[in-house]
Amino acid sequence: MKKVKGIGGIFFKCKDPDKVKKWYNKHLGLQTDEYGTNFVSRDDENPDEKTFLQWSPFSDKTDYFSPGEKDFMINYRVNDLTALMKELKAEGVKIIHDIKVYDYGKFAQIMDIEGNQIELWEPCAAEYEKMVKEEKSEK
Repeated sequence: MKKVKGIGGIFFKCKDPDKVKKWYNKHLGLQTDEYGTNFVSRDDENPDEKTFLQWSPFSDKTDYFSPGEKDFMINYRVNDLTALMKELKAEGVKIIHDIKVYDYGKFAQIMDIEGNQIELWEPCAAEYEKMVKEEKSEK
């Protein structure tokens, strides 16, 4: 089973997320919204399927990365989060947050051997794409 399909998001802490988003918009052309921005690409094994990478600056006061102590967190897209979590538990991987289900996918968080918190995401691409389109149309 291929466990990770790609990167689903890059999240990092900063002092002023709004200021950071404006800087990236002005200097690098990122079209940001309240969450950051999305990069859209195609799945290499299924080119008809869109994939998304969420880029999001978070306040340096956030507890979203807790108990991780790093200023960043990477989100990986996976195929079957339920099966993967079962396997990771059996292998003794530290589980931070078990599976949470939303319209746009399933999420879980684990810790790697160096204390990096990792988010795993089994996307529901059609629902996520609707959400991204709605955010863009509201601008």
